[in-house]
Amino acid sequence: MSDQPKESLQPGDLLKNSSLYREFQAEREEILKHKWIESEKAGHDIGFERALTDWIVKHRSKWRRQRQTQTQN
Repeated sequence: MSDQPKESLQPGDLLKNSSLYREFQAEREEILKHKWIESEKAGHDIGFERALTDWIVKHRSKWRRQRQTQTQN
């Protein structure tokens, strides 16, 4: 055994390193981009809920297919 302390994992490290969490973060970033674009078009902040709903209806399926294709290559 080594006398050197092992690097301990912080409580959030396991979560942050999970593929599910990374996908959630990537999707969230896309929603925030969509919110910004649509808010600029509307001339006011449309809010996260509206942006989320709009993005899911208009873009989520295509975005997921593209992500899946990218990870397979």
